[in-house]
Amino acid sequence: MKLPFKPGTLIYPLPAVMVTCGDSEENYNIITIGWTGTICSDPPMCYISVRKERHSHELIMKNKEFVINLTTEELAAATDWCGVRSGRDYNKFKQMHLHPEPAQIVKAPLIKESPLSIECKVVEVKELGSHDMFIAEVVAVNAEESLIDKGTGAFQLNHARPLAYSHGKYYGLGEKIGGFGFSVKKKK
Repeated sequence: MKLPFKPGTLIYPLPAVMVTCGDSEENYNIITIGWTGTICSDPPMCYISVRKERHSHELIMKNKEFVINLTTEELAAATDWCGVRSGRDYNKFKQMHLHPEPAQIVKAPLIKESPLSIECKVVEVKELGSHDMFIAEVVAVNAEESLIDKGTGAFQLNHARPLAYSHGKYYGLGEKIGGFGFSVKKKK
């Protein structure tokens, strides 16, 4: 039996990502984001939603670009810390011993320790209430070489032990259940 529950955002789990922004080393910042996802594959587009009062909101509005850095179990403490501390008060790269790297196209930095960094340029800002949604086109992707299958060229994020966020808690991913289309695949 299902019980009524207060309206809310209970679509979990979500990727926990560290978004980098800023256009020079003096103003680089990291914000942890749970409200993120893919919205189109051709052209490749994604979004992040950021509270208006966050320091990163101001930087993204100014520069109209950011980088989504996927996180791992190893980066869990840094991911959490960057989500509860403000870039107005801390240099998050230094505090968490993370290393900014130049992006291919955008001015915002990549996080060296992240297995996958997705460079994004904002194409639209949608005001939603508590958050603004930054809709962005993916302009470059930077993948950790050791996670690319040498035979197929496929990116194997599962080998990085990605981090997920579910209703206020962080989790590693479980065992693989199947691949896309496994339920209709003909048995051999």
